[in-house]
Amino acid sequence: MELYIHIPFCVKKCLYCDFLSGVFDEKMQRRYVAALCTEIKYMAAKYVGETITTIYVGGGTPSWLHENLMDSIITTIKKNFHVSATAEISVECNPGTLSSEKLNVYRSIGINRLSIGLQSANDDELKELGRIHDYNRFLHTFDLVRKAGFDNVNVDIMTGLPHQTIEKLEHTLNAVTMLRPEHISAYSLIIEEGTPFYDKYKFDAVKQHAGMETEDLPTDEESYRLYKFTMDYLAQKGYKRYEISNYARGGKICKHNVGYWDRVPYIGLGLGAASLCGNYRATNLRDIYKYIEISESIENGQVPSSEFSSPYYETEDEVTRKDAMEEFMFLGLRKIDGVSRASFFNMFGVDIEAIYGPIIKALRNQGFMDAKEGRIFLTDVGIDVSNQVLAQFLFDD
Repeated sequence: MELYIHIPFCVKKCLYCDFLSGVFDEKMQRRYVAALCTEIKYMAAKYVGETITTIYVGGGTPSWLHENLMDSIITTIKKNFHVSATAEISVECNPGTLSSEKLNVYRSIGINRLSIGLQSANDDELKELGRIHDYNRFLHTFDLVRKAGFDNVNVDIMTGLPHQTIEKLEHTLNAVTMLRPEHISAYSLIIEEGTPFYDKYKFDAVKQHAGMETEDLPTDEESYRLYKFTMDYLAQKGYKRYEISNYARGGKICKHNVGYWDRVPYIGLGLGAASLCGNYRATNLRDIYKYIEISESIENGQVPSSEFSSPYYETEDEVTRKDAMEEFMFLGLRKIDGVSRASFFNMFGVDIEAIYGPIIKALRNQGFMDAKEGRIFLTDVGIDVSNQVLAQFLFDD
């Protein structure tokens, strides 16, 4: 079983971000962490006997928390859950929010993987994105991380940025790979409704998706070239692509994310966090004040009544067998190695071809899919049009 911990705090909200996060003062951060620790203890009592194999602290900007608060979170988890001695424990970080003191605390409490949000090595692009840092601040942060002894580090970058060219992207890729992080995540910019970027670029995004000429964003064809350039460049630098947007060297894949794509059960703790346990999927409350109020009630010995199996849940839905099959294929085929026939049979008690045989045959005939050594996976051509291909594995209602 895996744990996801949500920290909804940022120094400043990025212009493209639609994640559940915002700017709060230190008093609210302390109240939230106290509430989170209460939820950790409450949920741990429901999963006695489960072993936690990965912990991922995301946000927001978890590294913005004072190190004592992060210590409280991880220590509370380890006291109440059975955490594997070899568990991967990751924390998302932004440049400028780490110090030597904070990193030393991270190491002492067992955090062994960091993910740093760079996005671009070009300062003009960072400014356009509304990031709080410039490239030199990222370099300083990366140097602190290495000096603190972290040897499993991811760097996030983005493609498809406004006015991004191959030359600008190459500069970012060269700057990052020269540092030799163990992992690189390369995501395409998505214009999300409700963000300042949506207000600024929504009409350009529509043109992009329609294959029309754009003004600020790369055209659909240009976005594809940026994506392919990233893939080829990282391969030449020794980074093996193991998922559509993720690359690793030395076998340092992100175990937590692989678990997600393999549908390993996970518990989401914190504001808006999602859980997948047994035959249900749930999401936590998104109102921070309600979340804290529930924790304070539990601390006072009063568990609020709820229509769901946890008073922290805002939604809870049954995952049907068909839902699980769809997710198995839709998520698993994001991996370059694809899905295992044996795993499908073990999970559902039926051969994969009995359910998806005609679809798999058609996609193989079209060159979008292949099979080898008991696995079914997308070809390079299939990955290029993965959204359309993966949609084929959704059942008609």
